[in-house]
Amino acid sequence: MRRFTVVALMLLVVAGPSFAKTHKDMYSVSCGVLWPAVKDTLRNSGKYGILGIDNTEMTASFVIGGTLTGKRINSVVLNAKGDTCEMQVQTAFSGLVNNDYGDFKKRVDESLAKLQPAQPAAPTPPAKGENPKN
Repeated sequence: MRRFTVVALMLLVVAGPSFAKTHKDMYSVSCGVLWPAVKDTLRNSGKYGILGIDNTEMTASFVIGGTLTGKRINSVVLNAKGDTCEMQVQTAFSGLVNNDYGDFKKRVDESLAKLQPAQPAAPTPPAKGENPKN
């Protein structure tokens, strides 16, 4: 029985990294606009422990998790694609309890919406028969 337990533990240790996955999302804004939202998410959500941030390369490594599910190291990198930006998130295993990628993306989207200036309202066209110069 002890031998079986040791073999099972060794398989989990070796196979553990295979659960990691890279998620890619395209944003219709430049990386210069998206990067402040990523940093805001990491710094102000209260969910992440920052291991490192590189503003020049637009990369960050962070820890999430706690006592019951264990701490997991994740990372994010932004890649410019013309006028758009690709966000790549490397996550640890996400299972029934954890959805590191989905939670992070949702928080980045919320930060992006909060940080982007409100779009000015389009001017209303003049009513039919009105002179627009008045």
